[in-house]
Amino acid sequence: MARHTIVVKVGSSTVTGADGRVDRGYLAALADQVRSLTSDEHSVVVVTSGAIAAGFETLHFAERPTDMPTLQATAAVGQVLLIDAYREIFGERGMTIGQVLVTRHEVGHRQQYVHACETLERLLELGIVPIVNENDTTAVEEIRFGDNDYLAALVGMMVHADLVVLLTDIAGLYSADPRIDADARLLEHVHEVTDEHLASAGGPGSGVGSGGMTTKLEAARALMKAGIPMVVCDGRRPNVVADAVAGAPVGTLFAGGQAAVKGRKLWLAYAGHPRGSVTIDDGAKHALCLRGGSLLPAGVVDVTGSFVIGDAIAVVDGEGHPIARGLAGMSSADLKRVRGLKTAEISRVLPNWDGAEVVHRDHLVIL
Repeated sequence: MARHTIVVKVGSSTVTGADGRVDRGYLAALADQVRSLTSDEHSVVVVTSGAIAAGFETLHFAERPTDMPTLQATAAVGQVLLIDAYREIFGERGMTIGQVLVTRHEVGHRQQYVHACETLERLLELGIVPIVNENDTTAVEEIRFGDNDYLAALVGMMVHADLVVLLTDIAGLYSADPRIDADARLLEHVHEVTDEHLASAGGPGSGVGSGGMTTKLEAARALMKAGIPMVVCDGRRPNVVADAVAGAPVGTLFAGGQAAVKGRKLWLAYAGHPRGSVTIDDGAKHALCLRGGSLLPAGVVDVTGSFVIGDAIAVVDGEGHPIARGLAGMSSADLKRVRGLKTAEISRVLPNWDGAEVVHRDHLVIL
């Protein structure tokens, strides 16, 4: 019987108690659920928040720090406490954990992304429960995942998960922000994340974490493109992980369905960190989105950043809206010289040009 892989994400406000410390009682209940699943033909990956929350209480800060060096120092202290709690509590139940720290900068490089996938796969083959967290001690704002909701989605793609479960401090997605609208109702099934959903998501969640429902919707949208279902639910509901895996109606289920993006294009769309961007005109946008064409220099109106052949780049329209991502077939230096030129004119500017596209359609994913 094939094992099913489940990714469980625990939010900061769920893993920590009212005093801001790691809630060991809660972790024990979570470990019991993971143990039950691993004994029942499932493999489990835990994506955890809480390092900074655990650290700033230990350092006796009156409130959460805001400057990056202090946040990173706090994470360094808290990460030790957090992973030690997982090690002890899971170990008491006969489970071995493996710590996996990642940053967007690391998985933004294709080879490092592949290595991370292989490491996670091998840990699961060995019967080890990977405990994944963003490396807050080295990540800087411009390359952060922003919230572990998106990291959980990415990990789900990396391990080809059958289900991703986000344990949070709210029961799921509501028709409106339940904090301000008494008539808001819980949505049990979502088949497509719409702009209306995003508008009703509200702002950030608790003061302990860094995200809110919006980051969960972004995670859901990415996973649905990959064909992976996701559940958002109250993380402190008894036996909630096992119930979600069993298909019981807990929280909000975001349907998976048929994967629209696979393989390397999945990495390009959601993990690859663009080294630059190109702005295209309406004609090029039509060719990419409706005709499945490659991106040629003639359709490029602007180039930003510095990139070389093979780097991941973003493609945006004239209003700055993301259109696609792809692997550059030309360097930024060469492209700046020939942008807007027709194919027949390029060799006059670049005598050694070999006919390469800005991005070939085989190395392009439409967003």
